[in-house]
Amino acid sequence: MERIRKALEQAEIDRQKAGVSESPDDPKIEEAAAANEPVGPPKPIIRSSSATDSSISLDVEDPSLPDPDLVYTRTRCVDVSPSLYREKNIVAALPGHELQDTYRMLRTRINKVMRANGWKMIMVTGAHRGAGKSMTAVNLAIAMSMDVNSYVMLVDADLRQPSIHEYFGYQPELGFGDYLKDGAPIEDMLFHPNGLDRLVVLPGNGRIENSAEMLASPRAEVAAAEFKTRYVNRVVIVDAPPILNSDDVTVTDGYIDAVLLVAEAGVTKREELQECLRVLGNIPVLGTVLNKSTNSTVKERD
Repeated sequence: MERIRKALEQAEIDRQKAGVSESPDDPKIEEAAAANEPVGPPKPIIRSSSATDSSISLDVEDPSLPDPDLVYTRTRCVDVSPSLYREKNIVAALPGHELQDTYRMLRTRINKVMRANGWKMIMVTGAHRGAGKSMTAVNLAIAMSMDVNSYVMLVDADLRQPSIHEYFGYQPELGFGDYLKDGAPIEDMLFHPNGLDRLVVLPGNGRIENSAEMLASPRAEVAAAEFKTRYVNRVVIVDAPPILNSDDVTVTDGYIDAVLLVAEAGVTKREELQECLRVLGNIPVLGTVLNKSTNSTVKERD
């Protein structure tokens, strides 16, 4: 936490040197909002070029501005067909689907806990691959973005097997791993699925073997701090690798606020979930989603 605090302080110093203001009291923003005119995204700060850089440029629009006229002027916009959503079981994006309310209820319960604790960043993971953690992360992100009080950033941090982009039929040229390895600018990676006004996605791209080292790096900490603090009403959902397949999740305990576990009905064993809780230690667990079941449920942790 101390490193994140110092990173934020340094980032603010760098912004001031670059002449960038993110204050909500910026007169230009106030005037445009009063006139109900679209306001572009903040100017880029300083693109990270080394592991010690302490600021990031994010190409996203300010969700505190009038939402009905929210237009993405720089973030890449992607059209996604309803047939792809159906194929990928992204029911939260399908109006009238019988399971859409399941994710709305999950959203409501998670929002209540997060707001009560002041949490901004949650990780979605499971005990093993195949449980449906990525599908759950995408559905939850879409459901939360439909809440007018939230603006959602979905991050693919499953560096060994990134798949979030596949749910939107999009093939990125760069991904989160490129930022962690080489300092590639994050604003060049983000995309917005058309029709989901308050959702922006940071995809992965390609396999990274030393994923735990990357997620424990200073760049990862700086990125997490920037994601969580740039906007007051932002929620960050991170799709992470399975807990029992690597140590990736355990190295994020300095910046992840809470974890949502996904279990596969008839496959995930009680002993595996207990081992997950042991590995997570003091990281708060929001609950467990039972996936691939005829009766979708979320269980509270005792």
